[in-house]
Amino acid sequence: MKKVFLLIICFVVFNCKTEQGKNIKLQGAVFGTTYSIIYDSDINFSNEIDSLFGQINNSLSNYQVNSIISKINRGEAVKTDTYFNKVFKASKAIFYNTDGAFDPTIGAMVNAWSFGSEHNIISVDSLIIDSLMQSVGFDKIFKINNEITKPKDAFIDFNAIAKGYGVDVVGEFLESKNIANYLVEIGGEVRVHGKNIEKNKEWRIGVENPNFNGEQSILKTVQLLNKAMATSGTYRKFKIDDNGNRYAHIIDTKTGYPTKTNVLSVSVIASECMIADAYATAFQAMGVNKIKEFLKHHPELKVFLIFENENNEIETLALNGFPE
Repeated sequence: MKKVFLLIICFVVFNCKTEQGKNIKLQGAVFGTTYSIIYDSDINFSNEIDSLFGQINNSLSNYQVNSIISKINRGEAVKTDTYFNKVFKASKAIFYNTDGAFDPTIGAMVNAWSFGSEHNIISVDSLIIDSLMQSVGFDKIFKINNEITKPKDAFIDFNAIAKGYGVDVVGEFLESKNIANYLVEIGGEVRVHGKNIEKNKEWRIGVENPNFNGEQSILKTVQLLNKAMATSGTYRKFKIDDNGNRYAHIIDTKTGYPTKTNVLSVSVIASECMIADAYATAFQAMGVNKIKEFLKHHPELKVFLIFENENNEIETLALNGFPE
């Protein structure tokens, strides 16, 4: 799924030098989106980072014909690698933790509903939905000795966790080079460590207002220290039925139909970006009450919700100590 872009409050496009020091800034395109990497060092690691991006793509990208995941989806015999194994393990855990609200096999249903730009609900043949749902369920996918077994028509898509994982891979690489101060952002998913040396302050991340007209504006900013944050939103990608009901591009993993939800945006802070990324997606499908109950048992996750109340008014809710 496409993620809401966090606005990074560090002005990464400007290369301003201050008395505190100067960061190296790298920017570009990857995973169908953009990235920004800022870190405190005299060494340019762009070649090494590009190589890491290539390795992740070769493992997890459904858009790469010869990637490991593409071969698996075609039913070819192929060994998984370290990247695939880590994402698979995390996905399994979150799938069971959320009772299937996070399910990497739902991608075929997202494609069937043709979620792209905003437009009205169209008629989708229920027989097609029922047929596709037969292969949905991450509990039907198994990894044995680095080989995947799955139903013939099952389609695995790690899009809702892979960008966050890519952020973690780059962050861990920088830490392996003894870089204490960095920010890594891919498509709005972000991980930080230390501080922004140019400002001599902790990294600040902005959470967007849920503007249905596509305009970007900041609702609040958050200071992060040695944490990751991901945001998922439904206010840019939705459909409307004949009665004016708005349906998210999040597909109900139990029914195969789009989710009718009042949750507009979910921001999750966690120790790893792939964890924050996956839970931000799952929480969109769970709804406010289920999220609140779930978080009672998961204090390691800090969550900020933007939703519409019964009067169609925008409300916000910070849970588990999400920074105010």
